[in-house]
Amino acid sequence: MLLNERSTDEGTLVSVCDPDVLGETFEDGPVSLTVEADFYDGEQVGEEAVVESLAQCAVANIVGTESVALAVEHGFVEEENVLDIEGTRHAQLLRMG
Repeated sequence: MLLNERSTDEGTLVSVCDPDVLGETFEDGPVSLTVEADFYDGEQVGEEAVVESLAQCAVANIVGTESVALAVEHGFVEEENVLDIEGTRHAQLLRMG
């Protein structure tokens, strides 16, 4: 998975995606999601690093079947809040202070 962490005034912003969706655009009716390299490209890491990052972030954007499944499996995102968009999955995490 590709992991990117950024510091913001509100805390750490994390983006995680499966490598195969980087640069792709997914559309479903009025919903369009482009997995921009500027935002999602980062270090290729394993599951443990992603879980550690999601555990400490304030906000996360997660794209791809494997990445979203990991977030659901570890309780960061509830399955009913995951979007399926043209063959991929997308979830967001916002931790309220």
